[in-house]
Amino acid sequence: MSKKNKLQRFAENETFANMFQVGYNELMEGFDNRGNWNKKFFKNNNDIALELGCGKGEYTVGLASMFKDRNFVGIDIKGARIWQGLRNAKNKNLKNVAFIRSRINLIEYLFGPEEVSEIWITFPDPRSRDSDKNRRLTSPKFIERYYKILKKGGVINLKTDNIIFFEYTLDVIRENGHKLLECTYDVYGDKDNNVLQSIQTYYEKIWLKNGTKIKYLKFKLADK
Repeated sequence: MSKKNKLQRFAENETFANMFQVGYNELMEGFDNRGNWNKKFFKNNNDIALELGCGKGEYTVGLASMFKDRNFVGIDIKGARIWQGLRNAKNKNLKNVAFIRSRINLIEYLFGPEEVSEIWITFPDPRSRDSDKNRRLTSPKFIERYYKILKKGGVINLKTDNIIFFEYTLDVIRENGHKLLECTYDVYGDKDNNVLQSIQTYYEKIWLKNGTKIKYLKFKLADK
């Protein structure tokens, strides 16, 4: 994408009422929506689900279309990608969708304690080098951040093409006493699941075209 097109998308992003571009200083001073998303933005008491590293927001918009009685927030640092999700949500006239341009490692400054009911992690960077383990979105370091925002009983969903990342996550779940609720090594080869099969991300389509099996798991954090 050309620099000109990126700048055009950045400018258009500013016009969407459901787009929040939150800088580090603002977060440190206290983000107004933190702990108040339902009251200040969604204007309801419905559960909030997050898509981390949402890219073009395929899951954020797809889930919001399927579950109108829930609220969905996509988070990514790439504003030009989020633009597509914003446009799709607008075209579908979805009122239960928001997007945040920010870093995921600041998530506890974006949401208050027990404000989130569910997290979706869809095709994240697997951070294959051992030195990058702490940057994996299912690492114990990130899970500690999720504890700060998830309601008790809240769940985390992972959908990935990467077998090493998938097995790593299963190890994290077992070693830390989290509860595995669902697990499949082949989303499209197992039983029908409308949510998992009907929504496909940009990267998922590429992997499927190459014959790669898509893995999925859902787990609940251990009580503290």
